[in-house]
Amino acid sequence: MPTRLAYLGPTGTYGEQAARALVQLEAMGDVQFVPCVGLRAVVEQLASGTCDAAVVPIENSVEGGVTATLDALWSHRDLCIRRALVLPIRHALLGEGDLSGINEVLSHPQALAQCSGWLAKHVPQALQLPTSSTAEAARLVVGSHFRAAIASRVAGIEHGLEELAYPVNDVAGNCTRFLLLKRGERRDQGSVASVAFSLHRNAPGALLEALACLAERGLNMSRIESRPSKREFGEYVFFVDVDLPNNQPDALPELIAQLEPFCEHLAHFGAYPSTQMGSTELSGGST
Repeated sequence: MPTRLAYLGPTGTYGEQAARALVQLEAMGDVQFVPCVGLRAVVEQLASGTCDAAVVPIENSVEGGVTATLDALWSHRDLCIRRALVLPIRHALLGEGDLSGINEVLSHPQALAQCSGWLAKHVPQALQLPTSSTAEAARLVVGSHFRAAIASRVAGIEHGLEELAYPVNDVAGNCTRFLLLKRGERRDQGSVASVAFSLHRNAPGALLEALACLAERGLNMSRIESRPSKREFGEYVFFVDVDLPNNQPDALPELIAQLEPFCEHLAHFGAYPSTQMGSTELSGGST
């Protein structure tokens, strides 16, 4: 039976490209790609057992954390991360009309935000409309002379759209980090580990006490982000990435044991390798 892998569809998203690259990196063999509508649905396909793996964006270098993914991970704390992949993001403005006649631009909210400066300068008259993905935006503008989509060049080719402008992202170094998620045993070895936790109390110094566990062990915290717990106002969940040393195989288990007493809930997503893909390796197009 092939491995069923969920990703944010339809065909032509950077999510699909990340999924295909991760399949190669993990040598997963026979894989059936399962496009989903919405990031929550991607994670739910894995959590329910309908799919064997899932690929989701976790953060963008310009717009920060992808909140839908963070919330889904906290809801399914039994999942684990097998690998991270960082992809350069190069958006194109696609359509079938002239740039001067465009009065609606469709794309995923993250892509619209990543191109907000360019849009304000070049199509200030255009209304910005959110869609479930960049590839879905490309599909929706087919046949229109007043609509355009921000999406990948691959999505443009797939839907027969003209490239009105490229690149249109505001920051040349725009990148998105994707995660390969699975069910099963968490690994202790890897270059990066991810944890998420809520605290026993909302009091001065409570977060500092928890984070001191990293400093005491000489571990670098490469990322921290908070999300509302959704239980009460002022209560938060903290997502933390930690760089792991190669010569300390027990670094992660020991950190978890030391951190646990400070936490009401502690999610340990495991250790994993992280790969950076260069722009020359890309064949096309984010969420």
